[in-house]
Amino acid sequence: MTQNVGTTDRITRVLIAVSIAVLYLTHQIGGTLAIIGLIISGIFIVTSLISFCPIYWPFGISSRKKKS
Repeated sequence: MTQNVGTTDRITRVLIAVSIAVLYLTHQIGGTLAIIGLIISGIFIVTSLISFCPIYWPFGISSRKKKS
C-alpha cells in the first residue's frame, strides 16, 4: 500500500475529526447527522494514521511531496 496522504492533508483530517467529535460531545449535533459525522471522523483518523486514502488511489491523487 503506497502512502498518498501528505502531512498537511493528515493534519486537516485530524482537525476536522476532532471538530466533529467536539460538536457531538457538546450536543451541538445529534441524531443521524451525529452518527454520520462520527463515522466520517473515524475514517479520517484511520486514513491519517496510515497515510493512505482509498478514494485517492483509483484517481492517482497524492498529497505527499515527491522525494527528490
